[in-house]
Amino acid sequence: MRGKTFVYVLPCAGEDLTKVGFTHDPVQRFRSFHPRFFALFDLERGMLVETGRLRDARRVERLLIERWPEHRAAAPLLVSEAAGGHTEWFRGIADQADGLVRRVAERYGYPLHAPLSGWLRARFAERADQLYEWSLRMLDMLEWQALNLPPEVQDARLAAMLGDTLDACRAVGMDIAALVPSRVMAWHAKRHG
Repeated sequence: MRGKTFVYVLPCAGEDLTKVGFTHDPVQRFRSFHPRFFALFDLERGMLVETGRLRDARRVERLLIERWPEHRAAAPLLVSEAAGGHTEWFRGIADQADGLVRRVAERYGYPLHAPLSGWLRARFAERADQLYEWSLRMLDMLEWQALNLPPEVQDARLAAMLGDTLDACRAVGMDIAALVPSRVMAWHAKRHG
């Protein structure tokens, strides 16, 4: 199969645990692990190797997986079981994986995106013009719920979705105050108390 396929190396923040895998859509894949993936993983140490074919991505992933079989570890409890992300976790390989991934990317001419935060910032920036209207619609729905529905039937997922999106943008270094209405920023500031 042709088309961009990415091999990812995701060290956890604050823990010596690394996830290795491949995907066609890194952002969707990272969100499948956890809605706040940007807090779970260390985006400054994370990396992506961009390949042109699925076969190439599988080969690079296999090289990484087979390199450290004795370092296999269980996935963190925070990772969603539905994501299927409970394999290819390793303990104690982050520094070695960094060097190996850089050598493989250079040897085969694959684009390397490291740190991962830069690649994510560029992806999020591609949709930044839509963030203003989307965030305003989300806030309008939240305010409508607060005025018209008892707390026990309000959809808490809306607030989580809006907050997580703004926090993700901030985590990769975007100036969210320049991208969303002041009402949304006030809601976000109040939420973070």
